[in-house]
Amino acid sequence: MRREVNEIPEAAARLLSDQKDAIARAGSALRAADPRFVVTVARGSSDHAALFLKYAIELTAGRPVASLGPSLASIYGAKLKLDGGAAIAISQSGKSPDIVAMAKAATDAGAISMALTNTLPSPLADACSHPLDICAGPEVSVAATKSYVNSIVAGLAILAEWTGDAALKTAVAALPDQFAKAIALDWSGLIEDLAAAQSLYVLGRGPGLAIASEAALKFKETSGLHAEAYSSAEVLHGPVALVGPSFPVIALAARDAAEQSVTGMADGLAEKGAYACVTSAGASTAKPLPFVATGHPITDALALIVPFYGFVEAWSRARGLDPDKPVNLKKVTETR
Repeated sequence: MRREVNEIPEAAARLLSDQKDAIARAGSALRAADPRFVVTVARGSSDHAALFLKYAIELTAGRPVASLGPSLASIYGAKLKLDGGAAIAISQSGKSPDIVAMAKAATDAGAISMALTNTLPSPLADACSHPLDICAGPEVSVAATKSYVNSIVAGLAILAEWTGDAALKTAVAALPDQFAKAIALDWSGLIEDLAAAQSLYVLGRGPGLAIASEAALKFKETSGLHAEAYSSAEVLHGPVALVGPSFPVIALAARDAAEQSVTGMADGLAEKGAYACVTSAGASTAKPLPFVATGHPITDALALIVPFYGFVEAWSRARGLDPDKPVNLKKVTETR
């Protein structure tokens, strides 16, 4: 897992170079189709990548994005009316039967379909009209890292081509260098701070919520720790009742319109006695965590996952666990 985290900058650079033409074709196809809505099909870390792209598409292209439950096709055989829309299916292996079934159903229902996969050829690539190799390279660790990041980078690159957003295109091109800076950040202080944790919250908002969701999953996968992700607004609607003295809260704030909101929530919880840390220089009570400011609100959120991956891998080993071999998990999960 540590080796694959270190490969993230190289993997992102390879994707942007090797798939330049395919990215341009996919963006051009979306621009020509002018979809009125987008649906996503994914599970696990790939679904967190889809959530990130949901916010990115809604913020950049102004199209509503909804997640489809893969069982709609594989179990229930539902017939959806998706003409006039687009579909994005994401899977590292490209062969989970329910993801493939839902992607094919979306294509057959009239959606212009994109497959973001680390495996070509694959059944998922065959099920979609525009397959794209995310070029993450072999990923041996059960916990997805570089494939998660590259799925988002691929989606953002396509989005920039689709919308003609020059600022986003520039920010995406700079991501390999930004990821290299993010790998060097030190979050190791959290290892001792969270030593006694039995449960924790990871907070975010907008694209940062997708990063929080991925972080919470990695706590479960690599360390057997119960962790839940919440919007920094949603946490007030019930979950905050569990936050008592020293309860751990990791707030992932990007340099975007929600930074003040996320940071303010972290400060407020710290003032109530929680152990709260936040990726913001604007915190007054919560413990600040180092971050890379990418200069773009969307890519800024993505860069937050890189130092987290490095921390959680080290923290798993510090707890006497093997992050490469989580209990009860395997690399490729095929659900129906």
